[in-house]
Amino acid sequence: MNRVLITGGAGFLGSHLCDSLLEKGADVICADNFFSGNKENIRHLLAHPYFELIRHDMIHPLFVEVDHIYHLACPASPIHYQYNAIKTVKTNVMGTINMLGLAKRTKARILLASSSEVYGDADVHPQPEAYWGNVNPVGIRSCYDEGKRVAETLMMDYYRQNRVDIKIVRIFNTYGPRMAIDDGRVISNFIVQALRGEDLTVYGDGSQTRSFCYVSDLIQAMIKMMKTEDFIGPLNLGNPKEYTILEVAEKIVKLVNSSSKIVHKPLPSDDPKRRSPDASLAKEKLGWEPRINLEEGLLKTIDYFKERLNLKKRK
Repeated sequence: MNRVLITGGAGFLGSHLCDSLLEKGADVICADNFFSGNKENIRHLLAHPYFELIRHDMIHPLFVEVDHIYHLACPASPIHYQYNAIKTVKTNVMGTINMLGLAKRTKARILLASSSEVYGDADVHPQPEAYWGNVNPVGIRSCYDEGKRVAETLMMDYYRQNRVDIKIVRIFNTYGPRMAIDDGRVISNFIVQALRGEDLTVYGDGSQTRSFCYVSDLIQAMIKMMKTEDFIGPLNLGNPKEYTILEVAEKIVKLVNSSSKIVHKPLPSDDPKRRSPDASLAKEKLGWEPRINLEEGLLKTIDYFKERLNLKKRK
């Protein structure tokens, strides 16, 4: 049986990855310190015979015997990673060193969940894997942006120096059920505000763009990447279709049938103006393309937040 460790396994992406790997017959260890993860995300798995939960902070070594490591541990939304910036850097650097040490000892294959944030406020569009990025090393987002860049550096150095079996994926904006209500991300913010009848907060004029990948598409791609041979990445994973933030806000108001208005606030520091992956390499190497369009994914996500906010019974 394939023994898998998922760090950050109680988070949004991690919990969906736990589900998918258990369905495929893996023996899954979920490690999380619950800083941004939520036990509710994996509560339905606690009685599963091949699921194990460990409360653990990745800045400390973890001693387990595994075949594959999905290293997702790190708060991924600006609100969470800026709350304790030093902790975010430690998680990215020390956590990655600890997981690479584990992979080296057990001869496990390790996949790093890096981020599109390594490209910063890109001046190349869409962003290909060969682009080195435009990142502010001293900004309020640098704890995460530079943290992920160092994590990728560590992965490559362990590969070159110690021949550790590595994979690197750069994840672009992903959404779906189990996003945290208070994580400050675009999709969850807009849906929660629309369901509550509050004004939707758009930063800047709303012309900045993002691409949004539904969670099931992304998880499928991560698993495919883990199985590939003779290709280590880095690899962009995301939906290449681009939307302005204002378009997304208007679409969510319409889908929720909300009376909410759209209000504008100043753009945060170092917020990227355009963000969309060049996903051609994922198609070439994995035979992967996202299947779920934005409206379909938003409806699934809206249903989840309706349940979370107890609005179904109220209506």
